[in-house]
Amino acid sequence: MYLKSKDCEEPLIEEGPDPNSRWGLVFDGAVNAYGKGIGAVIVSPQGHHIPFTARILFECTNNMAEYEACIFEIEEAIDMRIKHLDIYGDSALVINQIKGEWETHHAKLIPYRDYARRLLTYFTKVELHHIPRDENQMADALATLSSMFRVNHWNDVPIIKVQRLERPSHVFAIGDVIDQAGENVVDYKPWYYDIKQFLLSREYPSGASKQDKKTLRRLASRFLLDGDILYKRNYDMVLLRCVDEHEAEQLMHDVHDGTFGTHATGHTMSRKLLRAGYYWMAMEHDCYQYARKCHKCQIYADKIHVPPHALNVMSSPWPFSMWGIDMIGRIEPKASNGHRFILVAIDYFTKWVEAASYTNVTKQVVAKFIKNNIICRYGVPSKIITDNGTNLNNNVVQALCEEFKIEHHNSSPYRPQMNGAVEAANKNIKRIVQKMVTTYKDWHEMLPYALHGYRTTFFLWKWRSRLSV
Repeated sequence: MYLKSKDCEEPLIEEGPDPNSRWGLVFDGAVNAYGKGIGAVIVSPQGHHIPFTARILFECTNNMAEYEACIFEIEEAIDMRIKHLDIYGDSALVINQIKGEWETHHAKLIPYRDYARRLLTYFTKVELHHIPRDENQMADALATLSSMFRVNHWNDVPIIKVQRLERPSHVFAIGDVIDQAGENVVDYKPWYYDIKQFLLSREYPSGASKQDKKTLRRLASRFLLDGDILYKRNYDMVLLRCVDEHEAEQLMHDVHDGTFGTHATGHTMSRKLLRAGYYWMAMEHDCYQYARKCHKCQIYADKIHVPPHALNVMSSPWPFSMWGIDMIGRIEPKASNGHRFILVAIDYFTKWVEAASYTNVTKQVVAKFIKNNIICRYGVPSKIITDNGTNLNNNVVQALCEEFKIEHHNSSPYRPQMNGAVEAANKNIKRIVQKMVTTYKDWHEMLPYALHGYRTTFFLWKWRSRLSV
């Protein structure tokens, strides 16, 4: 099967191209459940593409198909009398074996390698390059196409024609009109033609069904006809002038890359056009497509698939495996029940917070808090991180950790980030409690409500609450 671009200038076979001209070649092979095929494209110095495809009718592996594609296209380049050739392929094995950088151990690939090297001696200068699969999509598509088409002995394959569609089929034309011969004829009327005619003379399109008439009446209620100009009523009752295809194209050009154009995104372009007082049905879709095709926007766009900084390993690999414990206090004035301190624990994975108020935070209180509020509720954790306070580092807490095989770590006073999650939780809880108290001595009663509100608040960066996580 042979495909050729219509804009391709075929070189003269008798004379050949300029010996100093640099030509390109990309190839690919495909082996799938439907069959085996090869695809390749020769690119001229002017950027014209000459595609070739062939279906393989014998048994072969994927590496053999890659060699077949490479050799097939090298022979075509020799027939075209090309002297300077750059060869590109996504098969690292084929490229490196032909270059001699990799050894060839498979018995079936050795003849392919030797034959390809003999063919390369024809060229004055030849270079082989390995490219990623994403950059070899044209040859890959041709190879897949040839592998799925069945070819008989007479090469009876349907001709594939690639047509050009200059405009969307559903945006600017009302629809297809059936002429007397029964053929479809596009009327090229603007998208608002039926709405304008209905507001002008209360006429429905010919052949409109009952549902079509109902839809047209509902749409027309959102528009206003002033003389010969149609306006769209916006939600804030601002009138937006309706424009056709050609005017919309000019407006997008002026807003995006005109004199005062900032090369904004599609969403921003559509909002600017609305603020300027213009409207058409597919405004946001067209603005997105226009921005995507802008060359400068593609060149200078942010690399959204690249992380802005090096990725960090998660400190806690699963929920409730590592807890940080800290203390708030002394709190003045003390609560009505005599409590002056709040003991806070936070899970590093889910950011779930446990807290309780006490009169004094002794080592027995800390051990009881760990056992009742962490171990008995969420299971035995792997690690516990605290500061260097004596009430958090003592023989009672150490005995509890040894009993349940818990690793106890202390955050360094020179590195407060080690326990930053607990400090942030302390700050949030204090802020919430301060806003909820009424008599300054009932803060111990407001503490459970503050915890509930904090746990059910959504993360801005995850859009999930701690409870849902």
